[in-house]
Amino acid sequence: MRTWLSAILVVVSTAAFCGCRRDDNAEAQYLVIFHAGSLSVPLREVSVEFMKANPHITVRAEAAGSRDCARKISDLKKQCDVMASADYTVVENLLMPEHADFNIRLATNEMAIAYAEKSKHADTITSKNWTDILLADGVIFGRADPNRDPCGYRTVMTIQLAEKKLKRPGLAAEMLNKAGQQIRPKETDLLSLLEAGEIDYLFIYRSVARQHKLKTLLLSDEVNLKSPELADLYKTATVKVTGKTPGEFITKTGGPMVYSVTIPKGAPNRKAAEAYVAFLLSDKGKAIMEANGQPSRRPAVTDGFDNLPESLKEFCVNSKQPTTQQENAR
Repeated sequence: MRTWLSAILVVVSTAAFCGCRRDDNAEAQYLVIFHAGSLSVPLREVSVEFMKANPHITVRAEAAGSRDCARKISDLKKQCDVMASADYTVVENLLMPEHADFNIRLATNEMAIAYAEKSKHADTITSKNWTDILLADGVIFGRADPNRDPCGYRTVMTIQLAEKKLKRPGLAAEMLNKAGQQIRPKETDLLSLLEAGEIDYLFIYRSVARQHKLKTLLLSDEVNLKSPELADLYKTATVKVTGKTPGEFITKTGGPMVYSVTIPKGAPNRKAAEAYVAFLLSDKGKAIMEANGQPSRRPAVTDGFDNLPESLKEFCVNSKQPTTQQENAR
């Protein structure tokens, strides 16, 4: 198993690809990225490649649940140069238009269940009986907090969709209220518990399970939030989560998974941020994402297309002008 990333702050010494010649005398700069925990591995690799052009720029990458990342910007007034979310609607709901004026949908994923050799019933769990296994006496499973991380509310949606698929009223409530659960701010926080045998199963993104070489149960398309063709089915799953202000709640509606990236309005190092995002959307960035189990969307459908820097427009299409390559990503 690959060493799991336990720290919220992951500092990667890297440098930005600014589309310019190397300048060893350039003034040292920092590029700060807030990103979803599930992006830790691919963005670390992107950053390593990114630095080769300009070693005077250091990328500081902070991993957290996507909603926590957004609230650092909106509520805590922390500055960053790039924000990458596991759910494009986090940027849409919590940052636009006050804190960001464009949102690039760049990659996809799917829900899965990770486990270990020593997990209870590991030798009998399948895509057909996983709900019964997780409900079995003595089985402990982990999931992320829906109010802090998209993987958390997507887990709830996956369970709701399983109830519909199996035609078992009350299944979702039974699973979500089961004694023997571990809930953490983001799904990657649970990797150590799985490794230590303190939990048996973990709801997680398929890409993260692949990156950490975990035993993985793939779920049917009716419940894994992967397929654009099943968007109407996914919409039947809803989860209430906290909104922009204290005491406010919003309803998240199920949809095919889509990650996104933006540059906040107050980005201190905007030029380097634009170059970083351009690299992420380039063929090399796409190859890194896909090697880590996250298919890229090309071109990248973008909300606020008119506000994009010119250097990014070649990789994007306007969400208001759908093409045959766009999916219903809601």
